[in-house]
Amino acid sequence: MASVNPFDVSDSEEEAERRPNETVDTERSPSEGAPGPPQGNPFSPPADAEPPTLLLSSNRTSPSGEGMSVSAAATSTMAGGVETRVSVDVIAAQLLRDQYILTALEFHTELLEAGRELPRLRDYFSNPGNFERQSGTPPAKDQVLGPGGPLNRAGSISTLDSLDFARYSDDGNRESDERVAVLEFELRKAKETIQALRANLTQAAESEVASQERKNFKSSPEIQEPIRPLEKRALNFLVNEYLLKNEYKLSSITFSDENDDQDFELWDDVGLNIPKPPDLLQLYRNGGSTLSSPRDKVDVSVGVAFGDLPGNCVVREPQKKPDLSQQQQSEVVQELEYQLNLLNSEKQSLAEQIKKLQSEIQILKKSVSSPPPATLELCSSSSSSKPCSTNPPSVPSLDNGQYLDIRGVSEAGNDLVSTSTQNTSQSQQQTCNRATSQQRVQFDQPNRKLSPAFQQALLSFCRMCSESRLGAEVSRIADSEESVMLMLGRCLPHIVPNVLLAKREELIPLILCTACLHPEPKERDQLLHILFNLIKRPDDEQRQMILTGCVAFARHVGPTRVEAELLPQCWEQINHKYPERRLLVAEACGALAPYLPKEIRSSLVLSMLQQMLAEDKADMVREAVVKSLGIIMGYIDDSDKYAQGFELMLLSLGDPSERVVNAVHQVFIPAFAAWTTELGTLHTALIPSLLARIEKLLTQGEHGLDEHKLHVFLSALQSLIPPLFAVVLQNAPFTSRAKPHEDIPAIEVTRFPRPASPLQDMAIIIGNRELLSSLLLLYDHQLEHEGTTGWESLLWVVNQLLPQLIDIVGRINVTSSTCVHEFSRFFWRFCRTFGKIFTNTKVKPQFQEILRLSEENVDASAGNGILTKATVPIYATGVLTCYNQEEDRKLLVGFLEDVMTTLSLSHAPLDSLKASFVELGANPVYHELLLTVLWYGVVHTSALVRCTAARMFELLVKGVNETLVAQRVVPALITLSSDPEISVRIATIPAFGTIMETVTQKELLERVKMQLASFLEDPQYQDQHSLHMEIIRTFGRVGPNAEPRFRDDFVLPHLHKLALANNSQSVESKRIDIAIHLFEAYSALSCCFISEEVIVNHFLPGLRCLHADMEQLSPEHEVILGSMIKECEIKVENRGISDAQGSISIASSLVGEDAKTKFLSKMGQLTTSGAMLANVFQRKK
Repeated sequence: MASVNPFDVSDSEEEAERRPNETVDTERSPSEGAPGPPQGNPFSPPADAEPPTLLLSSNRTSPSGEGMSVSAAATSTMAGGVETRVSVDVIAAQLLRDQYILTALEFHTELLEAGRELPRLRDYFSNPGNFERQSGTPPAKDQVLGPGGPLNRAGSISTLDSLDFARYSDDGNRESDERVAVLEFELRKAKETIQALRANLTQAAESEVASQERKNFKSSPEIQEPIRPLEKRALNFLVNEYLLKNEYKLSSITFSDENDDQDFELWDDVGLNIPKPPDLLQLYRNGGSTLSSPRDKVDVSVGVAFGDLPGNCVVREPQKKPDLSQQQQSEVVQELEYQLNLLNSEKQSLAEQIKKLQSEIQILKKSVSSPPPATLELCSSSSSSKPCSTNPPSVPSLDNGQYLDIRGVSEAGNDLVSTSTQNTSQSQQQTCNRATSQQRVQFDQPNRKLSPAFQQALLSFCRMCSESRLGAEVSRIADSEESVMLMLGRCLPHIVPNVLLAKREELIPLILCTACLHPEPKERDQLLHILFNLIKRPDDEQRQMILTGCVAFARHVGPTRVEAELLPQCWEQINHKYPERRLLVAEACGALAPYLPKEIRSSLVLSMLQQMLAEDKADMVREAVVKSLGIIMGYIDDSDKYAQGFELMLLSLGDPSERVVNAVHQVFIPAFAAWTTELGTLHTALIPSLLARIEKLLTQGEHGLDEHKLHVFLSALQSLIPPLFAVVLQNAPFTSRAKPHEDIPAIEVTRFPRPASPLQDMAIIIGNRELLSSLLLLYDHQLEHEGTTGWESLLWVVNQLLPQLIDIVGRINVTSSTCVHEFSRFFWRFCRTFGKIFTNTKVKPQFQEILRLSEENVDASAGNGILTKATVPIYATGVLTCYNQEEDRKLLVGFLEDVMTTLSLSHAPLDSLKASFVELGANPVYHELLLTVLWYGVVHTSALVRCTAARMFELLVKGVNETLVAQRVVPALITLSSDPEISVRIATIPAFGTIMETVTQKELLERVKMQLASFLEDPQYQDQHSLHMEIIRTFGRVGPNAEPRFRDDFVLPHLHKLALANNSQSVESKRIDIAIHLFEAYSALSCCFISEEVIVNHFLPGLRCLHADMEQLSPEHEVILGSMIKECEIKVENRGISDAQGSISIASSLVGEDAKTKFLSKMGQLTTSGAMLANVFQRKK
């Protein structure tokens, strides 16, 4: 163990450097002492330490210092003319030499208290090696021990290096720093000890193979010598270094884990005193050139001076154990052989390089200064070599940076020398090929005798630039494919910023080609970074171009480089501020999915897309994310990701953007369903999960159903119908018999509903249209003739799915037109997909069993019978309308007639029938059918049924064209208006009002007007309170939308009469009912433009009559009516001043008054200064 030499009298490093050649075995001056601490040692004496003033002799073999007294030293010093004062450093050295350790320690303490720390004493007492008992091996000769032998080391608490000097000194802060320094020194010494032990282990491991065995291996080269532990560790280190340099980080981590007993960050861990060889690439190149060199082998004697060898080539510890001397010699021989091989390889490489450069220089000289000779032997040399082949090498050579330079003869050599980094036999052949190809290019040379120097000087006046970067690139032409790649890698970063943004996509092929073929990973990374940042905000066409390039890149380089080079570019842009760039990332994840490793595809890429779906605010980005997720689902094969895929489906279905939801139905759900089909969980997990969520939603929504969530789940179920039918076909008993052939009839165009996307097309799901046609024929035959025995997938649909769906249908709110429409569309697509035979034999019977059309099936008291539920409209509009043949239409008409009759006779609510009419009335195809049903009610013998039919006309009129209204509706209503039952006549009033609101034919309007006038003016209706209520309610509903002339000439005058008559109503309950309905009608009509004459003659008088009723019956309404009357009077007065303004809008005046009041109230609340108040009225810029 190395230690600080306490017997070096001089603390100056300069003195030691003056005598480097003197030996240590003779008597020497103190300045020639043993060297101090190693370089970088924190305990080395400072340069400004106090120099000794008295030089003493130091005899290391003497046990004491008695041979030389202080006075003798002083005498010799005075003889030299030096002052006789003895320095403290000399005293300290003498004390340490004589082993007066305690005295030296006390002396050191006193110096510390005086503020004069002596480096010699500090280093001595800080080094624990001066106080250790040496055990095990005897000390080496050069190990310094005191005269008294090694000291016994006490416990760690009382060692000299751990003494708390603060007890003896007031300066305690310095000692804490010294304590840290001591600990650091001990740590360093411990590491040195470990390294020494490693060296011993290395040598022991090398000696495991017996010398006789090595001789046997050398004598028989075909026998492979087993790898030694040292060789294995060295190769492991080089392999790991190669993996790290070439960006194989995952492989490096795996390799390190498999060799966890080795530290790959420290070469010394392989073995001490073992020189580190070149990296694997250099070894391959050197070894390749040595093995494949075409030249003859020549024996060469090489003499190597011992002093010229590197310091780590020779073990410089002369004192070793006797049994290791032979091993040392063999190691030295091996090292010398290794160095010899390196020198031979380097010599051959340099010789070939010089020869190649000389041949190229000769070529350039002859091409510039003299005509080329007839025969040019460039590839011959003094040493024998293979003749140059005119054929190019089959394998591209490693890039050596060589170029054909056109800058001149004088510069060519220098440039070629500077750019040539390595040389192999392949590059030599390439040079020969290039030289041969250059022979074909000949230039006419003038018959002149100009000197080459004069000619070169003359050509210098051609203004050619070669000093700048661009000039250097222009002046040399690449001579190989890889050289072109290197040139493009250097030039493209400078070209891209100077190209117009609108034309930068033209650079995409260059960038991608260079990124594919460039040998340097950093350059490839830079080029791909340029590609993704090529355009600031790429439009759709530019993004498609970039994605096309990325896919081409992925196909060329393979999954490993796609993961290592392309994915990091996507990750960097995932949070870019421009949505177009994030959109590019989202689209790239989907486009690259087929070319990624499956582990990355189902982990990293899936997580990236999930993050973007949850966090990105741009609709178009989330839409692209959903499409890419669908592509990922098409390639994923990790069944553990099913739950994550299901959650992603629900998350994306709940997106607020309609375009995102459309992408879910078009891409994600079909792809996810295809995966669950392969897993066998489509009908066992996916569909049941959605049904369970719908049932839970219905259970929780008793007080208010969340229709949006219901739409989300139901739309997902609807998108799963085609994959479910595909499962039924592919798992049928006849599947194995399905064989496509030409005789199979084509599938009808209307056989399946129009798919939302190609991924929902049954022909694409199954594989092809011919196979689907064959399966459909067998499917219909099986259902019609053979049954469903053993058909598990279809039995699940019939016995589990359908009953559960029908139960859910019966629990939704029938008054919710949205829910009814959603379920109707679901059942329509379901029945059309599964076919007519399935619908007639499996679906309709289950509905008909529940919808038993009898009065017992309707609970009139509670109104909760099955006929009052949404089951009726969904069965009518979702199942019975799937097929539009004559028998299907008759079945639908009969069902609606039976429902209308049953509900009317049982006095049940008509909500289910109304929902059916509204849903069917939205499609003009069913208008004639619905009119047929209503005519059945018009001529029915029961007044209850006729009354129901009259009320259903109101729902049908809005969607029916005027021709049908004139030919079918109005005659039926006039027939009902003369019905003996007054309730039937009253039921026609809303329908007449709706006709007045929607129809524009004057003749038709006059007929309706006459019928309503008969209701109002016929004496038999004077006391019909319910009729008056219905008319007032109808006038308030249709008045704002009716023709203005009808409103001014008919509605308002009759409302005035009704209000006037109500003043004399003796029955208070009837009076308040009429007054409330009149107030609602006048409030609605106040929003219309009314002429001044009508206001004065009818509107104001009617309001005053109503005001009189409200004063007695409803004071809160009386205040509002007073305000309305006052406003009308003011407007009439203003209208008299300005008659040219035309009609007046009472509603607008009321809104204006309200706005003025709000504005003034806000102004009164302002507490801002005048300057801020002025800013309120400034125009917004």
